[in-house]
Amino acid sequence: MNSCIAVKEESRFIYTKIEEERQRLKKKEQFKRLLTSSEFTMKGKCAISLLLTKLDIINTILLMQHGRSVIQMKTGRLKEFDSICAKMQKKGLELNFSLALDRINDLIGVRAVCAYVDDIYQVADLIEKQKDIRIVKIKDYIKQPKKSGYQSLHLILEAAIPQQKDIQWIKVELQLRTAAMDYWANLDHQLRYKRGKKETQLIDEELQQCASMISTLDQKMLKIRKKIDKI
Repeated sequence: MNSCIAVKEESRFIYTKIEEERQRLKKKEQFKRLLTSSEFTMKGKCAISLLLTKLDIINTILLMQHGRSVIQMKTGRLKEFDSICAKMQKKGLELNFSLALDRINDLIGVRAVCAYVDDIYQVADLIEKQKDIRIVKIKDYIKQPKKSGYQSLHLILEAAIPQQKDIQWIKVELQLRTAAMDYWANLDHQLRYKRGKKETQLIDEELQQCASMISTLDQKMLKIRKKIDKI
C-alpha cells in the first residue's frame, strides 16, 4: 500500500516538473517570437538608422570645426536572443517581453569609436541637443571605469520613430569609446568567453593592468594632439 502511494507521489512530482518545463519553454518561445517579430525588428532598425545618420552629421560638423574626422567607426545591432536571455537570467528577471523592454537597455545598440577621449564628450553633447533624441540616463565608465577595467561612455537614449499617426520613442543604448577602449573591450570579451573560470583572479588582474595602460595611452595621445593643435 505504502509503495503504491510512493509511486503515485513520485509520478505526480515528475508530471509537475514536466509541466513546469513545458510552460517555461512555452513562455520562452513566446518571448522569442515577440523579440524577433517584424514589428520590433523594423522599429529597432529604424532607431539604429536614425542614430547612425545623426552620428554622420555630427562627424561632419566636427570635421568642419577641427579639420579631422572625429568618429572613426560606427555600427549598430539588435541584441541576439540568447544574449538577452542570459542577461535577464543574470539579473534574475523572468523572460517577459515588456520586462525586457523596460529593464534591458541594450536591446537596440549603437557603438561609435572616436579618435580621442574629448571627442567622445563632444559627440555626446551634440547628441543631447537633438530634438528627436532624448537622453534617459548616462553611464560614464570613462571617469569611473568598471572593476574589470572596462571604459566607455554609455548613453541610454530614446529615439523618435515616426509612425502612421504619431511618434514612438524607442530606447537605444549608444556606446562611445576610443579605438584603444574598443580594442580592450573586444579582446576582453573574447578572453572571458574562452577562459571560463580558469585562473579568473590572476587574469582579471592582468586585464585590469592592460586597461590602465590603455587609459594612460589615451591620455598621452590626447596631450600630443593638443600640443600639435597649438602649433
